[in-house]
Formats: sequence, structure tokens, C-alpha cells
Amino acid sequence: MRVVCAMSGGVDSSATASLLLDAGHDVIGMTMRLYDASEDERKGRGGTCCSPAEVDLARRVCAQIGIPHYVVDERERFRREVIDPFARDYAAGLTPNPCTRCNQHIKFEPLLQRAAAIGADAMATGHYARNLYGQALLRGVDPRKDQSYFLFSMGRDALQQVWFPLGTWNKDDVRKYAEGKGLPNWGAPDSQELCFVPGGNHGDVVQRRAKEMGISTDALQPGEVVDADGNVVGDHDGIHRVTVGQRRGFRTRTPERRYVLKVIPQSRRVVVGDVADTQTSRLEVGELQRLDLGPSGEVRCTVQVRHKSKPAAATVRWDAKTARVEFDAPIRSASPGQAAVFYGEDDRVLGGGWISKVEDRVNGPLESQA
Repeated sequence: MRVVCAMSGGVDSSATASLLLDAGHDVIGMTMRLYDASEDERKGRGGTCCSPAEVDLARRVCAQIGIPHYVVDERERFRREVIDPFARDYAAGLTPNPCTRCNQHIKFEPLLQRAAAIGADAMATGHYARNLYGQALLRGVDPRKDQSYFLFSMGRDALQQVWFPLGTWNKDDVRKYAEGKGLPNWGAPDSQELCFVPGGNHGDVVQRRAKEMGISTDALQPGEVVDADGNVVGDHDGIHRVTVGQRRGFRTRTPERRYVLKVIPQSRRVVVGDVADTQTSRLEVGELQRLDLGPSGEVRCTVQVRHKSKPAAATVRWDAKTARVEFDAPIRSASPGQAAVFYGEDDRVLGGGWISKVEDRVNGPLESQA
């Protein structure tokens, strides 16, 4: 079959392309240029998946294994669908998940369209997830690398056309395979940061992009840190530099360890408390993606609210566009803007969406929230 392989320049996508060749497929490599990282490289902040060096590495791999390679310029779409919403969400006191948004709007649809245009039968990526004959998305077998959390929003149509050859592999074996094939990136470290946030400093990116977009930066100015009762206990450098659940990015005058419980953009206040205050029992989810759910219903499942968090047992009730999640036991630090992903039996992804409301000590019952 003719298969387009999405190639980032990393070892996973490179190994994927080579595995497809081993299986006898007609493989074409495509690399998406999503972010112009050339300036960051000149300032010593390179190493992102979108840097010119990574694009060149993908090209080198394709030349070595003997397949054609194309670069697809999606920088404008990426800015519009990922970077700008990221800046808006942080300015509104939310905790965005840009990788999931990227998979929803960028990674699949544009490449699938191009794959169809050149007569390809399928598209493959280096994600660690499993596709059950186009009918279900499952976790990857390597729990350290499972990326199904980021893929829940890809949509049913895309699921029928996308392959995940590494879903049954673990990362150590992928590196050994790549080394055996002589791939130049077999030992390259995994990327640990957002491609458009070099150095991990998202606050500077939000402030710069908000100004370019014409968003008021009033909410991004320094403000007060208060406890759950409204008492001022410290200060911060801007709400876009903190996220719910973290215990850094602000200063307090108390010796106790404090965690961010809530961000209030209107008053530029950051509410903090102790670890017990971060507990969440219920939440609401919007923009529901129903990979394996009907139009409405109720299901017992596990719910994951961060990529590395432990799935928690819950009851989920949903309709066409929203869901309500009630956990068996409270979980820590769920935040509006994060993705909540629902898992059923056999590690199957049922669906998910973006958290719109939470219930905790600061926010109170869901019914009382505006």
C-alpha cells in the first residue's frame, strides 16, 4: 500500500517509516513546518521538533532509507489554531493543552488531505497508541510513552485512515531497531517542551503573542496571591506564569507549601491553598469528542486529566456536546482548559473533551459556578 509517514525528525517517526518499508509498503515522508524556530536556534534555544535542524534530519533519514520527502508549510494554520488559543486561554486564567489541539486541528486533517491527493491508502505516525482496525483507539503498550491522551480528539474519520505502527512497541526496542538500521537519530533525546515555547518559558510567549494579537495585557500584570478566604499572602508576576496545581511561579509570606487553586483574571488574583484544597470531586467537560460513545448515556470508566496523571475511576454522564464526571474519590488539580479523557475496558479511549468547570473548595458546587 502507499502510506504517507508524518516525520518530525525524531527517532519514533523515523523508525515508523523504516518499519513500513520493511513491511513492503510504498512510503512517502512528509514533515510539517509548524513554527519558525530559526530565530530561537540563533539565540541558543533550538532543539524543538519544528526547527530547521529537525526538518533537515527528517530529510536525511528519508534519503538514507530511500523514500521521497516533502515539507508542508502549516505555520499560519498552526498559529491560528494552536498558538493564538494558547495565548488567549492563559490570559483568561485557563490551563491550555496545545498538543491535543494540534492533533485535533493540525496533525491529521492537512496531511490526510495531501495523502489522498497523491493516492495514498493511509497515513502513519510515530505516536505510541494503538488503532484497532480503524474502529477504536487504545493506549500504547508502553505505559511510559503512551500518547493516547493527546489523540482522543483526532476524530472517527481520521481513525479509519491513520496507522500507529509503534503502538505495540516500547521505546527501548524502538531505539535498538533504529540503531540497527543505522538511523542518524537513534540516540537523540526525546523532546520535553512545546515546539513554540523554547526553554519552557511559556509566560514570555503568552505575553508577546497577546500583545501581537491586540489582547489586553492588563490581566498579565503582577498581582496579589490570596488564600481561599481572600487574605493577601503574597504576590505573582502575572497569571499567565502560573497554572492550577503548581507550587511555583509566585511568592508567599507564609512558610507552608502552597499550591495554585484558582486564577482570577478580572482581579489578577491567584488563589492558593494547601494540598488538600486541590482536591476535585466533580467536573464538567465541553467540546465533547465521542470516539466510542453514543449520542448520550452513562458509563463507568476511568478519567485522566493530565498526560502523566493516574487514571481515576468515575461515572461519566454525557449528551451530544458535554459531559459531567463524578469521581469515586477526589483527584488533584483538575483545571479548566485541560483535557479530560475517558478510558473503558482494554485501554480503549471512549472520548473526552476540555474541562469547563470543576468543583472544589474555592469554586464550590458546580451548580453555583457562573
